[in-house]
Amino acid sequence: MNRICIIGAGISGLSIAYEKKKSGQLVKVFESGNRIGGVIQSELIDGYLLDYGANTLNVRLKSTKDRLENCGAWDNCIDANLLSNKRMIVRDGKIVDLPHSFLSFLTSPFLSFKGKLRLLAEPLVGRSSEPENESVASFIKRRLGQEALDYAANPFLAGIYAANPESLILNQAFPKFAELEKNYRSILLGLKKSRKLSENPNLRKSRLVSFPNGMKELPENLGCTLKNEISLSTTVKKISRNNSSWSVTVQKQTGEQTVHDFDQVISTIPSHKLNTIEWQNIKEHDELSVLSSSTHHPLSMVYLGYERKDILHPLDGFGFLVPEVENLKILGTLFSSTLFPGRAPEGKILLTTFIGGERDPSLAQQKESMLISTAKKELTKLLKISGEPTFQKIKKWPNAIPLPDKQMIKCKKAAQKLSVQNPGLSFSGSYLCGVSLPNCLDPF
Repeated sequence: MNRICIIGAGISGLSIAYEKKKSGQLVKVFESGNRIGGVIQSELIDGYLLDYGANTLNVRLKSTKDRLENCGAWDNCIDANLLSNKRMIVRDGKIVDLPHSFLSFLTSPFLSFKGKLRLLAEPLVGRSSEPENESVASFIKRRLGQEALDYAANPFLAGIYAANPESLILNQAFPKFAELEKNYRSILLGLKKSRKLSENPNLRKSRLVSFPNGMKELPENLGCTLKNEISLSTTVKKISRNNSSWSVTVQKQTGEQTVHDFDQVISTIPSHKLNTIEWQNIKEHDELSVLSSSTHHPLSMVYLGYERKDILHPLDGFGFLVPEVENLKILGTLFSSTLFPGRAPEGKILLTTFIGGERDPSLAQQKESMLISTAKKELTKLLKISGEPTFQKIKKWPNAIPLPDKQMIKCKKAAQKLSVQNPGLSFSGSYLCGVSLPNCLDPF
């Protein structure tokens, strides 16, 4: 029977362990921390329920729904408020509704008349001469125009990756758009034609969900199926290849070290932690330094609670994003207590604001008082807030979201080379498979 070592009990590691165990293989998961879930963390403080990592899960793919059903999480899901379908951005210093369809883009004041004409001209634009290395910014500007880049792509990417579209490679961030241009020359025409021709793995109706006690319930449900397979507070110190098997040295918090033999080793820890392991007898060893150098920027999350009566804005949506051209410090804000019940005490609301990322990495590393002051100042003006917060909390991520940039291409090539040259060794995680929860739930 195949013996598999999985390093890391984040959502990718747990998902892989679950699938391997289900197929009848012997699995052991080593997690250096004292809890499972990785960056998916939830905490209840003074009646405010905070999600420190992912705040929602979009159940759009059948494979995602199947995974939730199989691990027992599906029955515990709670749906987001219908208002979550409404998204907003800041334009000219004010929060405005984001159009939800191509037709609404044309009929709403979101784009100028010139911007709308440029959008309609998209089918006339030719293919890229360098499709493999084109940035998202270049692609959007070339096909849709500068205004679409500034007010659609820029804030959207800040919301997903906390990054600028100039840094991201289209083939890595949005491969579907690259395929549409390649196959149909036009995004707009391609979307229409591809829907008719392809088998759709999507559910008829997607669901935006969370859980009563926060997103931490997702890894906890997976973990319940792996109670005997997970070793917490156990750090992998050394991995050595021995002919057809693998020797893994681990250390408990007590300092006690033990050595285990496996047929297969799968690392799902963040790339920047790979260099904390001593790798021995590994072919293409230099590729490990490439693999450990994925791009991350610091990101801070500011949680503010207010009396509902002190906020004039209706908070009738998912939240808002901030285009870089608006020259604000914050990247965007979630209306957390609008999205799901139980996120704030009665009569109060919870706002989750993002600061830093690639747009301003130094700001993300400032003192908590500075971050709170920045968020308060800009939210007060945008949401017409008259009172002071009744609750405040900061969560800092020194190495936040891995970016789908040129470095990710190098990381994927390095991971593949290491796996080919060292049978039984493989790598997974958000820096390779993508940052969305559905990607991490199905990392291979």
